[in-house]
Amino acid sequence: MLFRTVIRPAMFRLSAQDPENAHHWVMNGLAFASRYPLLLKLIKVANMYRSPSLERTLWGLRFPNPIGLAGGFDKNGLALPALAALGFGFLEAGTATRYKQPGNERPRIVRFSAESALINRMGFPNDGADEIAARLAQQPQPVIPIGWSIGKSKVTPQEEAIEDYLYSLRKLNPFADFFTANVSSPNTPGLRKLQDKQPLDQLLQALVEETEHIAQQAGDQQAKPVLVKIAPDLTEGQIDDVIDVCLSRGVRGIIATNTTLARDGLRESTTEIGGLSGRPIHARSLGVVQYLCKQLDGRLPVIGVGGISGPDDAMRMFDAGASLIQIYTSFIYEGPEVVKKMNRALAL
Repeated sequence: MLFRTVIRPAMFRLSAQDPENAHHWVMNGLAFASRYPLLLKLIKVANMYRSPSLERTLWGLRFPNPIGLAGGFDKNGLALPALAALGFGFLEAGTATRYKQPGNERPRIVRFSAESALINRMGFPNDGADEIAARLAQQPQPVIPIGWSIGKSKVTPQEEAIEDYLYSLRKLNPFADFFTANVSSPNTPGLRKLQDKQPLDQLLQALVEETEHIAQQAGDQQAKPVLVKIAPDLTEGQIDDVIDVCLSRGVRGIIATNTTLARDGLRESTTEIGGLSGRPIHARSLGVVQYLCKQLDGRLPVIGVGGISGPDDAMRMFDAGASLIQIYTSFIYEGPEVVKKMNRALAL
C-alpha cells in the first residue's frame, strides 16, 4: 500500500521527463541492500510468502514458487540477492551481450499509467559479458534459480550472431542455472529475424551443443537448460516452426512472450516506437501460451509472461498450461507486494 500511495507517485513525478531515472534509483537501492545480509533478512521477512503448494521442480531445479522476474529489470546482475529477497521464485537477469553497449538514445521508456503499460526501446544496454562475469565472481549468488538472458550485440553483423551468443553463454555459464536466447526484442535491428526457422535452428543447435560440451568437460550429468523467448506477434505457422526447432534441437522450454509492436489496448494513439508491455498485451500473450501448450501437449514447459497484473491474470496463465510465469511491468506499477499477493492467492 505504501508503495502505491506514496513511493510510486513520488518517483513517477520526479522522473516524468525520463522514466528510466526511477528505474536507476530502485536498482541503486536494491544493489546497496544486496551487500548487507541484515538488510536482505529484513526485506525477506516483509515480502516472502512460503507454502509447499507453491513449489515447482523443472530441469532438476527447485523453484520455491512459480513467479519469476522477467529479463530486462536487472540487466547487469547488480541486485540479484535483494530481488530474490522480495519473494520471487526465480530471476532472469540480462539481457547480456558480448560487447558492452549503451543501448538506444534516452529517453527510451514511455509510461501509460492509465493502462499500467510501458513502451520501451532500450536496445539491450548492458556492461557486456566480460564485465558482468567478473563482477558476479565477486558477489554472493541467491539460492533461487537464476537464468541469464543473452542477446546479439548491436555492432555484431547478423552472420556472426551465433558466436556472439556463444561468447556470452561461455562467460556467464558459472553463474546461470539456465539460459534464455532472446531473439524477440523489437529494439535491436534484425534481431527478430533470428526467429525465422533456419537461423533459429542454427542458433539453438549451437547453444545447446555448447552447454552439453561445457557439462561434459566439467563432468556434470546434465547440461544447463537453454530456453528461447519469442514475440507475441508471431503467426501460428511461425510458432509451429519454433516448436519444431525446439523439439529437434533439445531446447528445454519456451518463454512466451516478449513485448509487442502492436498498440491494441492503449486508450490514446501514439507514435512512440518500441515494444509495448503491461496490461494491454495480456490477452495477446495468453493466446500465444494457450496455442503453444496445446501444440506441445506437455513435451516442453512454457513460461508465461505478458501483462500479468494480479492473481487472476496469473491463474489464467497457469490454466492455459504455463509451468511458471514471469512479471515485469506490474512489478513497476504495483511494487513488491504484487509478488506476495499472487503467491498467497495461488497457494489457496
